[in-house]
Amino acid sequence: MGTVIALQEAATGDNAWMLMSTALVVFMVPGLALFYGGMVRAKNVGNMLMMNMACIAIVPILWVLFTYSLGNNSNDDKSGFFGGELIGNFDVAGLSGISGSDLIGVAFFMTFASITPALISGAVADRMKFSAWVAFVILWSVLVYTPVTYWVYTGWHVELEPHALDFAGGTAIHINAGIAALVMALVLGKRKGLGSTDMSPHNLSLLLIGTGVLWFGWFGFNAGSAGAADGIAAQALINTFVAGAAGMVGWVGVEWLRDGKATVLGTASGLVAGLVAITPAAGFVSSMSSVVFGLVAGAVCYFAVQLKDRLGYDDSLDVVGIHGVGGIVGGLLLGLMSSLDVNPGGAAGGADLLLSQIIAMGSVIIFSGVLTFVIAKLLDATIGLRVSEEEEYLGLDVSIHGEAVYASDHGSAVDLTNAEEKV
Repeated sequence: MGTVIALQEAATGDNAWMLMSTALVVFMVPGLALFYGGMVRAKNVGNMLMMNMACIAIVPILWVLFTYSLGNNSNDDKSGFFGGELIGNFDVAGLSGISGSDLIGVAFFMTFASITPALISGAVADRMKFSAWVAFVILWSVLVYTPVTYWVYTGWHVELEPHALDFAGGTAIHINAGIAALVMALVLGKRKGLGSTDMSPHNLSLLLIGTGVLWFGWFGFNAGSAGAADGIAAQALINTFVAGAAGMVGWVGVEWLRDGKATVLGTASGLVAGLVAITPAAGFVSSMSSVVFGLVAGAVCYFAVQLKDRLGYDDSLDVVGIHGVGGIVGGLLLGLMSSLDVNPGGAAGGADLLLSQIIAMGSVIIFSGVLTFVIAKLLDATIGLRVSEEEEYLGLDVSIHGEAVYASDHGSAVDLTNAEEKV
C-alpha cells in the first residue's frame, strides 16, 4: 500500500512540475516580444509585439485542431504515409480521446510550437506586412514545424545509430527557426536606410527585461523537457543556469577584447546564445560541460552576427547568428560531450553520435530552408510580403496598426508623419 501511495505522490509531483513548466514557457512569448521590441526602433515596437503575440494566438488553435495529431501521433508499426516515417496521422485531431493528465503533454508541446515561429519575427523586423506574417505563421507551422517536430521526436532517429539527440528543441526549434529566418531575410531584402541610418536598439531597458523573462521561462523549457520532477530535470535546470551565465561571459569577453567595451546588448545576446546552445543538451551533459557550451556559443555567435554585413543579408535582430548558429553549436557539442552517466537514456558522446547529430541537423536545415523559400515566394506572389516604402518610412506601428506605443508629453500618440529621418 505504501508503494502505491508513493507512486501516486510521484505522479502528482511530476504533473505539478509539468503544469508549472508549461506556464513558464507560455511566459517566454511575451518575453520574446519585449526582447525583440527593445531591439527595434521606437516606431516599430508595437508591430514587433503584435508579430509575437499573433503566434500565441494562432498556433494553439492549429495545435488543437490537427497539428498536434500530425506532429506527435503515429501508428505503432509506422506503416503508411500518415503515421509512418514522415508525418503523423489525424487520429487525435481535435484532441479526440485525450483527457486528464495526458493533456499536460499536449499543452507543454503546444508552447514549443507557439514560440518557434515567433523567433523568426526578429529577422523580418521593420518591413514585413502583418497580413503576410499571419499567413506565414499558419503555413510554416503546418508545413515546416509540424513534420520537423515529428521527425525529431518520433521519426528519423530509427534510421540512425546511435539515435540523434535533442533534449528540448535545439534542432526542432532553434535550427529550424534559424534557417527559416535566413531565408525570409533574403527574400524580403534589406531595410531601407540600412548602413546609412541609425538602427540601434531603441530601449535597452526593455530589451533586458525581455531577456530576464526569457531566462526565467527557459527553466521550464529545458527542465520541463525531462517530463518529470527528477534528477534529469534538476541537471537540465542547473545547466540552463550555468550555460546562460557562461554565454554572457563568452560574448562580452570577446566584445570587450575586440571593441574595448562591454555592452548591454552583448550581455543579453550572449545569455540567449548560451541558452540556445544548451537546449538540445540540457538533460544529457554534466554541469561542467554546460560551462563549455555557454562559453563557446557566446564567442562563436558573436562572430556569426558580425558575418551578416559581410555576407550581405539583413537579419534585423540576429536570429540567424544566435538561434541558428547557436543551435548548431549546441548540437555539435552534444555529439561530443553527451554522457550516459548523466542520462542513461541518451547516448555516449563520440564520432558516431556526432555523425548522427550532423545528419539530423543537416536534414532540418535543408527541409526548412527549401519549404520556407517556397512559402515566402508563394506569399510574395499572392498577397505580397513587404510593406510599401512609405509605410516603412512612417513606421509600421502607425501605418499598419494605426497606433503608437509611446505617447508624447501631452499624452497623445506620437505623430510619426513629420519625422525628419527617412528610413
